[in-house]
Amino acid sequence: MADTKQTKTIGEHHVAAELARRGWAPALTRDGLERTDILAVQAEGEGRRMVEVQVKTARAGAWDAIRWVLGERSQQPSEHEREYFVLVAVLHDLAQHPRSFVVPRSHAAAAAWIQHMDWLKTPGIEAGKRNAPVSQSRVSRAIFDGYEDRWDLLMVDEQEAPVLLPAGYRDLALEDRVGLPPGHGWRDSLPDPW
Repeated sequence: MADTKQTKTIGEHHVAAELARRGWAPALTRDGLERTDILAVQAEGEGRRMVEVQVKTARAGAWDAIRWVLGERSQQPSEHEREYFVLVAVLHDLAQHPRSFVVPRSHAAAAAWIQHMDWLKTPGIEAGKRNAPVSQSRVSRAIFDGYEDRWDLLMVDEQEAPVLLPAGYRDLALEDRVGLPPGHGWRDSLPDPW
């Protein structure tokens, strides 16, 4: 079994390197700064855009087995328009390079809630069979496929970012049994288009 601290280190350093390759000046934050693992400033081009990045890294034996833990803290509302997750997928096979999924915070929060609540409240499942709290929400890699290598999303504010979640998630967000997390910015009005 992989050491979780080592997995976290792999993800954070991978993201910092990818940011630097793309003209960002990344700074790893010390443990204890909630919701932010990397502060990055766009060092090239016009303006000096700054973003906050939280890195989540998942490690598995196959791409289809990748699932990120996105619990209650990950589902909290955005505090501003420049908060992002970069979800890193790492295989045990060292010949395979890590994969990165750049996701605005509100999109990740919605996906985590929707996937968990849909699983928890699936019609036809015997009562008491599924009772894991939302704090144990795990989101599979396929849900974020549209965000793979979308480093360009760091250049737009959250409300301007296209929603690249599966189309069916919009319908689930509208269902009473699933919905969206408390305080989520989309509760009043879903983004259009989705």
